[in-house]
Amino acid sequence: MSDWIAIGAMGLVGVGLPLAMMAVSALLRPSVPEQGKSATYESGEVPTGTARVQFNIQYYMVALLFLVFDIETVLIFPWTVIYRSALEQGASLATILTPMLVFIGVLVIGLVWAWRNGAVKWVKSPQASRRKTERQDA
Repeated sequence: MSDWIAIGAMGLVGVGLPLAMMAVSALLRPSVPEQGKSATYESGEVPTGTARVQFNIQYYMVALLFLVFDIETVLIFPWTVIYRSALEQGASLATILTPMLVFIGVLVIGLVWAWRNGAVKWVKSPQASRRKTERQDA
């Protein structure tokens, strides 16, 4: 039971300490409201236009695919480290390879799905498409 008390105390300290620090800082800090504090800082320049810019969705798709295959590498590396020791301890080759082949198979299916849905196909900008048609017309 004392282990649970220690875990509960650690949880209370982990939540209570940051809350106490925020409360103390809110009480001690000076409050000087000023118009310039709420303005967007642009390296000393006066901001123009809106901060909302629509990015191409392809950036996010490439980032997600990168994360998926980066995590795959992180998960495959420990498996490769213990592969030889598992064989030396008497595990069969099928017992060792089957889970990893299933894992890689699921990732390959995901990559094929993403490829067929155009997630890895880079979309050209309208300007590049216009330039290409202008060159072909000339």
